[in-house]
Amino acid sequence: MPEQSAYAGEPQPELADLDKCTRCGLCEQACPTYKLLSFEPDSPRGRVFLMKEVAQGDAPVGEHLARHLYQCLGCRACETVCPAGVPYGKLLERARYQIERAGELTPARRNWRRFRSLAFERVLPSPGMFRAAMFPARVLQQVPGALKFAQSLPLPQKVRRLVRMIPGGQSAPLPARSADSRGRAQPGRTKRQRVGIFLGCVMRSLFGRVHRATIDVLERNGCEAIVPQGQWCCGALNVHAGERNAACVMASRNVEVFLAAGVDAVIVNAAGCGAMMKEYAELLGDNERTRSFCAKVKDVTEFLSGLSLEPGFASAPARVTYHDACHLAHGQRIRRQPRELLRGVRGLEYVELPSADECCGAAGVYNLTQPVLAQAILDKKLDALASTRASVVATANPGCAMQIQAGLLDRGSHMRVCHPVELLAESYDAGLR
Repeated sequence: MPEQSAYAGEPQPELADLDKCTRCGLCEQACPTYKLLSFEPDSPRGRVFLMKEVAQGDAPVGEHLARHLYQCLGCRACETVCPAGVPYGKLLERARYQIERAGELTPARRNWRRFRSLAFERVLPSPGMFRAAMFPARVLQQVPGALKFAQSLPLPQKVRRLVRMIPGGQSAPLPARSADSRGRAQPGRTKRQRVGIFLGCVMRSLFGRVHRATIDVLERNGCEAIVPQGQWCCGALNVHAGERNAACVMASRNVEVFLAAGVDAVIVNAAGCGAMMKEYAELLGDNERTRSFCAKVKDVTEFLSGLSLEPGFASAPARVTYHDACHLAHGQRIRRQPRELLRGVRGLEYVELPSADECCGAAGVYNLTQPVLAQAILDKKLDALASTRASVVATANPGCAMQIQAGLLDRGSHMRVCHPVELLAESYDAGLR
């Protein structure tokens, strides 16, 4: 089948990519859902087989395909171990698009279709509607003591989980000097590069502290950090849910905004966003503009690893471990850089997390749509975290941070969850106290 963009019809899993699967089975022991369910259609190999049946016209786009493809986390751990190079993430996204184009399929999928329509076709594409949806969470963050109190209340299970996912720490707006295109490097330092900060949607609303830390670290190391206006959501959540039209509009806007800003690099501090933005050519079409944009996208830990970082100051001693966000480790193949950053922070004792690159169960909205499977996967992650006896767990994706935080609160743990760049920023701040 010829490759198509979302603007040119209905992108489908290509037989050439599906045929790459040799059915060797190495993917099965890397797949969280297969390890839980031990059912072939819930393995990457089985899901590829189901997609191939549909692509060849031997099976319809039906409920059987939908059930097993949406029970997939989309963590792409199978891509890491696949010797044949099957692009499973791309195949999954295209197949889910085909499923959603087919409509409701069964009455059992009605609630999902309603949620999908509201979340991905109305709320996420609209900055105003998204800010309104996030307003209660922002109020809880910014009123002293409100979030901790709300997280201790005996709320209904689903509501309690949502409240416990809200990240702690103030999430006030970014400083005025970085809210437009007037960035600056630290006075007296040679400017290295002019970089644009991608704010995203969830990160912009709930993780302002991570954006501030990112800007502070970049400027401390001689970069001019700007925040171009007009950018919005990367579109990853939409694409993972089989929605490509709004995703294409948002992606196109980001490409235009950052290319017009004339930055040397687009800095992203959310693993899922970075993976999506590096693959905009798959979503929008492979052309000079998308290639130019994709080449500029850098995870913040990836970008910092290319600089000779200024040493920080000894902050409060802490034992820290690191959880690999799936779309950083498996999607972007970035593993070494965040660990090196953490090991370089004075005052921190780094300890490796067992099975650090296994999914935590967040996976976009998976923890909301597949709560039983997500909890079983999270429980394994929490057991591994407890074994490290760390007081801090660092991770580079908002979904992972919120999922792990909620699980730790459920267990009564006081382990702190943060982004690696926050710890580096804190070590710089220690020299100012």
